[in-house]
Amino acid sequence: MGEWIGRGRKARRAYGFDEIAIVPGALTINPDEVDSSWELGGKRYEIPIIAAAMDGVVDPNFAILMGKLGGLAILNLEGVWMRYDDPTDILKEIAQATPERATELVQMLYLPPVREDLIARRISEIRAAGVSPIVSAIPQKAERCAAIAEEAGCEVFVVQSTVSTVRHIASAYKTLDLEHLIKGTKMKVMIGNCVSYETALELMECKPAAVIIGIGPGAACTSRGVLGIGVPQVTATVDGAAARDKFYTRTGVYVPIITDGGMNVGGDICKAFASGADAVIVGSAFAKAEEAPGGGFHWGMATPHANLPRGTRIRVGTSGTLEEILYGPAHLDDGSQNLIGALRTCMGSVGAQTIRELQRVEVCIAPAIKTEGKLFQKAQRIGMGK
Repeated sequence: MGEWIGRGRKARRAYGFDEIAIVPGALTINPDEVDSSWELGGKRYEIPIIAAAMDGVVDPNFAILMGKLGGLAILNLEGVWMRYDDPTDILKEIAQATPERATELVQMLYLPPVREDLIARRISEIRAAGVSPIVSAIPQKAERCAAIAEEAGCEVFVVQSTVSTVRHIASAYKTLDLEHLIKGTKMKVMIGNCVSYETALELMECKPAAVIIGIGPGAACTSRGVLGIGVPQVTATVDGAAARDKFYTRTGVYVPIITDGGMNVGGDICKAFASGADAVIVGSAFAKAEEAPGGGFHWGMATPHANLPRGTRIRVGTSGTLEEILYGPAHLDDGSQNLIGALRTCMGSVGAQTIRELQRVEVCIAPAIKTEGKLFQKAQRIGMGK
């Protein structure tokens, strides 16, 4: 499999969202009668779109609002809300920085250590509002953070890094035993990120609640440029779905896969589900919400890294409320609002009653799908030409 890229070396073709299209079938359904919910660890959520664990997107108040609207928003345990009692001015300073100054400023502002009392406090705030808390930590701090989070009443814990594997070699520090962590907690544990069939399958052997798919496609991520690694999201999702189905056939355990990053509009999200995703994680789409703490700015989780930043701060602007972004009414013509409406309309258009059925629809390779017949939109920078 693959094409020759030089003497004795092959590489296989991989595809991103802009290169495929979903093919409508012979059956259509009223969009109001489809079921776009999904299940995580035995609990059903109305919204299969999760807000990313980024400081410009999720704070405790955003997490509470997202939960009350029927979804999940991941709070970053490495973020400013765990370093400062009130980071409001810190967030404003990041938003007001020049592009040239932004990364250096973020590195400096993330120097104060993470405080364990703030981890517990933030989780308690979310839980007190009647919302299920979900938080994220890097593998090196996962064991300690998980213990604090569970005691504070957290329900879902995400172990997330640029590249996650079961087998990690290190002599300078103790490596995380993912299987031991999952067995030792009552919380649902999600693991990410990965982009290959083999790695996803090995991660599923640890019995996580879900596996997160995607390396480098996020709007504010620079990993692909800095490290040269990654697989376009359609191919990565298809491979992850194949691992999920193989694991289910062998064990009877269904481990959802969650596509993370690279989706800016409703059409991208629909294509992620058609590629096999059970849910998706997005950042920039929610960073545009009036309630997002970034004030119209968004930066990658690895932007504060002291030696090798793999993220940047970008301006996304503010386009509407979180409810408008999720449920409409849409006031923009580019697909960035009413994401659930777009998903349900797509499901109805292809005859998919559920997300599981949407995973099995026909797709085609379509490099002209976003440009065919769109000359005027592109020339006038409107609609799909923005």
